[in-house]
Amino acid sequence: MGSRQRHAHEVWTPPGGRGCGPLKGGVPITGIAYVSTYPPRRCGIASFTHDLTTFASRGEIAVLDPPDHREPYPPEVRLRIRRDVRDDYRAAAATLNLRGLDAVSLQHEYGIWGGEDGSFVLDFVRALRRPVVTTLHTILRQPSAGQHRVLRELVRASTAAVVMSNAAAELLARVYDVDRTRVEVIPHGVPDLPFVDPDRAKPLLGLEGRHVVLSFGLLGPGKGYEAVIEAMPAVVAADPAACFVVVGATHPGLLACEGEAYRERLVARAGELGLDDHVRFVNRYVGRVELGRWLQAADVFITPYPNLEQIVSGTLSYALGAGTPAVSTPYAYALEALSGGRGILVPPGSPDAIATELARLLGDRALRESIRRRAYAYGRRMVWPAVGASYRRLFERVASGVPAQTAAALGRVASA
Repeated sequence: MGSRQRHAHEVWTPPGGRGCGPLKGGVPITGIAYVSTYPPRRCGIASFTHDLTTFASRGEIAVLDPPDHREPYPPEVRLRIRRDVRDDYRAAAATLNLRGLDAVSLQHEYGIWGGEDGSFVLDFVRALRRPVVTTLHTILRQPSAGQHRVLRELVRASTAAVVMSNAAAELLARVYDVDRTRVEVIPHGVPDLPFVDPDRAKPLLGLEGRHVVLSFGLLGPGKGYEAVIEAMPAVVAADPAACFVVVGATHPGLLACEGEAYRERLVARAGELGLDDHVRFVNRYVGRVELGRWLQAADVFITPYPNLEQIVSGTLSYALGAGTPAVSTPYAYALEALSGGRGILVPPGSPDAIATELARLLGDRALRESIRRRAYAYGRRMVWPAVGASYRRLFERVASGVPAQTAAALGRVASA
């Protein structure tokens, strides 16, 4: 093995231990390779990729391995790319070129790839000789010159690009000059949860008699939770049973920098406002089953994000899939997803507006019920079996070499 390929480690993972040795046998794996972060890494893209492999097509994982990761990976992780080692990217591409793969599914968000603005992804795709389907998790309206160059070149080097909303597809065309016919819109996948009355789920979480406002995800600044905490005194005055619950561990990057200082500031502020019984933090990473219970127990879901550029939100997608009425700031994804009466929009950074809408929703069961039914119906297109089937069709198309324009034309003929 040459010096380059020594850096992109093919690994096997023994029970209870981190993979560290060469694979035996050398039999090529025909199918799909997924290049992404991956569990046990605790991030949204890792979870997304795990679900994608489950519902679209099983395959091998080439994991983007950050320097702080220490836990062992599962056996499907066959290749490890050290995020900040540039030679690993070309070596990984060279290894995958030998696999006889049908396609490579690549997840893109600037921070999971090495190099300035994640530029090492370009080394990888330029060296790859297999069809590439790139799923874009972040598309900025006002990118820096480096961010613009990386994303534009990545899409041009890919066989197809996937975005999760029509707004994202339009943004790619307008800001990054991407040919719209090369872009597929496939929703963010969500669990296929049954439609249940929140009051039936609350006893499982010790929330009997409470009206629950929920948010979840890795905790960190930029989520806008401060505005919700500031809004809660007025909400509680209107509805003494109201409780704001934030589910999720602190973001690992923030934890490494300052520990739990940010969470402690939020807890302290809630205490200052007399909200000890009305603001609850569940400080852990919850699994799929428990997260489903929290979503089903919620009367209202909230994404108070101040960043209006956000082009996708997995958490809001999950809420829609569960049929939970949502209150949100009008970032790009929320504008599209909550149209048609599927939720309520509030201005960013406005505790007064948040308080008004939360109190209105919590006090009007009929309104909540009408919104949750519309949300749940919309969410059926986002459940993982449907999303996985869409990806599977896309993988089959790029593997067969059928251009996007031809596939679209065939689809129009078939539906005529």
